[in-house]
Amino acid sequence: MKGAGGGAAAPGDYVYFKSVVPLHKISIGPKLWRYYDFGPKVVPPLVCIPGIAGTADVYYKQIMSLCMKGYRVISIDVPQVWNHHEWIHSFEKFLDSMNIHHVHIYGTSLGGFLAQIFAQHRPRRVKSLVLSNTFLETHKFAAAMPWSPVPLCPLTGGFPRITVTMLQDHARATVHALQCHARYGTEHPLRHSKKNMELKANSKFFSGVSGSGVFGVGRVWQGIRGADVNWTPSFLLKRYLLTGIRDGPHEPFIADSVDFIVGQVETLSRDDLSSRLMLNVNVASVGSLMLPDSLITIMDTNDYSAVPQQLKDQLYERYPGARRAVLKTGGDFPFLSRPDEVNLYLQLHLRRVGVEPRPDLVQGFTQNGSAGGSKDQREGGDSFGDSPGDNGHHGIGASDHDVQYCGSDLHDSDEPIPTSTMY
Repeated sequence: MKGAGGGAAAPGDYVYFKSVVPLHKISIGPKLWRYYDFGPKVVPPLVCIPGIAGTADVYYKQIMSLCMKGYRVISIDVPQVWNHHEWIHSFEKFLDSMNIHHVHIYGTSLGGFLAQIFAQHRPRRVKSLVLSNTFLETHKFAAAMPWSPVPLCPLTGGFPRITVTMLQDHARATVHALQCHARYGTEHPLRHSKKNMELKANSKFFSGVSGSGVFGVGRVWQGIRGADVNWTPSFLLKRYLLTGIRDGPHEPFIADSVDFIVGQVETLSRDDLSSRLMLNVNVASVGSLMLPDSLITIMDTNDYSAVPQQLKDQLYERYPGARRAVLKTGGDFPFLSRPDEVNLYLQLHLRRVGVEPRPDLVQGFTQNGSAGGSKDQREGGDSFGDSPGDNGHHGIGASDHDVQYCGSDLHDSDEPIPTSTMY
């Protein structure tokens, strides 16, 4: 993972968030976990798991809103794990290192799939799920990434007579065009540039290697195959990810969310991208969960999503008793484009499954980050605007932490929490 940022200017609320909420890093064996942990530590946490193009930063609006209401939110990056069993063991060790026995999980896209896989194999640790724009199995994604009949070149990714410079230029042009599409519904100002004319001259070639990416199921890069993802150049992997985002024009807030995600993709390393692609295309499916449907909320957008409707329907059929929260608009990233609605649904879910917020442990904060008393610090809470502490606790005000952890504990199960009738 490279430094957070991206080509476009960061939103003001994100800049403020970064200035007051610390980014934590912990090494658990060979895995580096990057995460935010904010809110009263006495409250059972909501763990947010992003999709294939997301990072821990994409849930900053949920952290800022929910934590000020007394909830604890942990937003994570998916570390470099290469199969689903490795994900299960790595995530369990991460929770052990945080001394967290039970969690509520909010997962979007690939993150929702990983949340279900973990709930299937570690049922005692998952108390509830919020699933958004996600799926039950990866067979369609795996089928959409066929094996190439031609051996691939490690330098160019296997595209004959195409230079690395041409591919890099095309990847950069894709990012630029995607941002313009989202905001203007056109490739302007790229459309009439000399570079774009050169790209169009090669359109026949690129139309054969581009497609809908891993967000959707359609034409894919014929040159990339599962076994070769590990050494495919990062600019090719980024382009493959970004081609799955729907072209504009979008509403302004949706366009802003696309810009933010594009910036986050730019921070991902080649190994980050490779491992996530492998998780997305390794053939696997979610088995039956011990978790009652009444402890599951399915939150989807009603306008469009890169996850095919067929896969969403499978999710509805698997959990017929789950509560459904439908957003009229929001696109692929409603947590950024419709944060108020998403945050409200998350609050309703947490209250319904028995999570009690502790607003009494939360300090108020002002625009300049000033804070009040320190009661929350004495009782394990966090606040916006605290000064750096020296108690060693993973709270607000500290700089990035690098921690080494090893070990694992076994935890007992709690009985399912009763909830109200679903509709």
